[in-house]
Amino acid sequence: MILTISSSLLFAAFISYLLATLLFGGAVHGKKDETESHKRFAKYAVWVTLAGFTLNVGYFVCRWIAVGHAPVSNMFEFTTAFGMFIVGAFLILYKAYRMPALGLVALPIAVIVIAYASVFPKDVAPLIPALKSNWLTIHVITTVIGEAILAISAFSGLVYLLKRTNVFQRTRERFALETILFTLVVFIGFILATLTFQATNYQADFQYVDQKGERMPITYTMPALVGMNDSTALTENHLAPFVEAPAWVNGKKVTSVIWSLLYGIVLYGILRILFRKRLVALLQPLVRKADLSMLDEMNYRAVLIGFPVFTLGALIFAMIWAQEAWSRMWGWDPKEVWALITWLYYAAFLHLRLSKGWEGKKSAWLAVIGFAIIMFNLIAVNLILAGLHSYAG
Repeated sequence: MILTISSSLLFAAFISYLLATLLFGGAVHGKKDETESHKRFAKYAVWVTLAGFTLNVGYFVCRWIAVGHAPVSNMFEFTTAFGMFIVGAFLILYKAYRMPALGLVALPIAVIVIAYASVFPKDVAPLIPALKSNWLTIHVITTVIGEAILAISAFSGLVYLLKRTNVFQRTRERFALETILFTLVVFIGFILATLTFQATNYQADFQYVDQKGERMPITYTMPALVGMNDSTALTENHLAPFVEAPAWVNGKKVTSVIWSLLYGIVLYGILRILFRKRLVALLQPLVRKADLSMLDEMNYRAVLIGFPVFTLGALIFAMIWAQEAWSRMWGWDPKEVWALITWLYYAAFLHLRLSKGWEGKKSAWLAVIGFAIIMFNLIAVNLILAGLHSYAG
């Protein structure tokens, strides 16, 4: 019963964020300076966002009660928490800076993150022994809050770049920004592809020979475009793989990437045909009223706040828990390595900002790249690289 309520609350929050995005669009539309109409749209957008965040917190609390521990123990729970804390961080910074254009980036990405969570199993499973600790709550929640605050830095950086870039000239900056937006569309394509095949209950079973020469079973949840090494089909009426991967390549994961690209390219093409312009040119008018100096300050302050929170959660608390669970503080597990890489990157960010004077455009690019590292950690490290944190998948 409580799980059903929590799911309903999450869906209601999802719809609220979509509606708030439209309202923020009303707050920035047109070429005129801010008017009473724009202020009303912004006010309504904030109230709807706050209502959605309240519903989101309600989901989090209800699921916590239902599962008996902090709901951050698997990919579905962690990713929904990430989306929730992104919205929470946005609301705090919006109160200080009143930047409606930021809502047009923060809320859609929070929506995409929550939609991404929906591709993972929502079932409640008993915690494995390594996770039965209060450090699950302390370490993971602190980490995700730090990452959410750092994400706001990237969003302000993206708005800064969208306003500063000349979208009518062929420049490396325009190409880079369009590539970022295309990557985001491909990410949406992955979600659409996964949900599409989930809706049709697609499943194809194979056996393959792994690197040790042993025959192993594997189940494809998308039509197999790339087969596993020396694979044999166990399911009738399936799509036969077009090519077979060597033993060191995971054909199932390559298949997922290809389907994501196919869906993403089609979706990008539809958007280009529908609006008859590049995505950068489509979005730039929406950030015309944004204040560059305020965006730069928001970028910097978000890192100043998020970096120590991330340090506390992803490194200090993580090492304490690792010592308790595995009798060692550091083990070069892929997740640990990428947490360290993320920490070093933002440490370099602050160094370049404070000692080298990397402000404005340089700082904005650094923030955007930092978020790309966070997302790589969330997606690739959790789902592709094997390690002690593989239970997260």
